[in-house]
Amino acid sequence: MHLIIVIYSIHLHIKYFLLSTLLQLAKDLLHPSPEEEKRSHKKKRLVQSPNSYFMDVKCPGCYKITTVFSHAQTVVLCVGCSTVLCQPTGGKARLTEGCSFRRKQH
Repeated sequence: MHLIIVIYSIHLHIKYFLLSTLLQLAKDLLHPSPEEEKRSHKKKRLVQSPNSYFMDVKCPGCYKITTVFSHAQTVVLCVGCSTVLCQPTGGKARLTEGCSFRRKQH
């Protein structure tokens, strides 16, 4: 009789462990958090959206504003003073030190 109680107790512990593990692995696919959506691939999101955007970059020298693509593949120069505003990398363009930007609304 004592052996049956011990086995049943072990069975309950295993069952509880499996349920708690499954709950940790459970994921709400219909309501992902904004952080999860941003990290996922642009085509695998619930609603597809691009990672790129246009931005207004203010030159630190002459304070003129230039519209720049976030993933620019060429060096972008200021229209007024020919200062380098951003340089291309493999993905997003790197803004020059001192440049401020504002993401454009569509």
